[in-house]
Amino acid sequence: MARLTVDETLARHGATRLPGVDIESYNVELKDEDGFVGDRATHTAFLDGLERWRKALRAVDDDPLGEKDSDAISQKKLTALLTDGNLEAAGIVLSAIEEYAQAFASVVRRFLKLKAWHDTQRIAVGGGFRASRLGELAIGRAGVILKAEKIAIDLVPIRNDPQEAGLLGAVQLAPRWVFEGHDAILALDIGGSTIRAGVVALHLRKASDLSRADIWKAERWDHDEEKHPTREKAVMKMAEMLDELVGRAEKAKLRLAPFIGIGCPGVIAEDGTIERGADNLPGKWEGKKFNLSQSLREEIPRIGEHETAIVMHNDAVVQGLSELPAMADIKRWGALTIGTGLGNAQFRNRPDRIERKRG
Repeated sequence: MARLTVDETLARHGATRLPGVDIESYNVELKDEDGFVGDRATHTAFLDGLERWRKALRAVDDDPLGEKDSDAISQKKLTALLTDGNLEAAGIVLSAIEEYAQAFASVVRRFLKLKAWHDTQRIAVGGGFRASRLGELAIGRAGVILKAEKIAIDLVPIRNDPQEAGLLGAVQLAPRWVFEGHDAILALDIGGSTIRAGVVALHLRKASDLSRADIWKAERWDHDEEKHPTREKAVMKMAEMLDELVGRAEKAKLRLAPFIGIGCPGVIAEDGTIERGADNLPGKWEGKKFNLSQSLREEIPRIGEHETAIVMHNDAVVQGLSELPAMADIKRWGALTIGTGLGNAQFRNRPDRIERKRG
């Protein structure tokens, strides 16, 4: 009898059925005559709206936000203007939030018309923009707009910091038995501007549903700040970050499971290749000639005494999975992640899981 590899006993890359939930759809690319619908609800779309309001004011008066480009003004500064700044400056920011919220609500409406998104009860909104108070206000406003139209959907900011949620969700990619006797796992969150690596502490004794999992240590690489980042450099950088974290975990006597969970943009094939949707990553990641999980396994063949097992899925799916413990009271829920693009995923809790939680 042929011996199964470690990965063959786990969920497949890009699987639609995971240990705790079924994935109805992800990485949907909605289009209309104006292009990709999701582009209207990205962080860039908010900044474009902010710039339009500033330009309108400049036509008749000075710009109260000064001479800096909109993308050079920090979200923290923009948030402060809402309460402490010039009234016209606050008015510009509020106008941009309102415009974005209207656009975001229209995008949500389009998703809810999809068959896979019918009867969605709650949507967790993550991504970098959600991490700011501006993003939270826009999410809240969009939720009010939808409910005023009698659309019964709850829009909620993802509970964890988005920079951590993309790592935390990795613990839901493998069955619990993989983690028995271990304290933590390694995780990667690959984004259009930043790649993060982290050690996720499981805390299974505190919560068997992994709701108490947290980030023990993390590293990051802002590849968008590099002049000419390549795919090969990205792989080496990820391997370096993971090696560093393995060393720190060993020094702290933290028992790492021989497992790496990865969230990556795009449609992930069962063999670990990326079919499409990875345009914002450094170099060419799509196609059968490149397999990230295999490349990383060559760099990190073992963790402790065991072969390294790797499961990769779409980054919006993984970020959404970080919300799984908080979604066990409903049947269907979704995740939207606001960043350089609009990530999306739709989940269905299996009936037996809902009953166990309620019981």
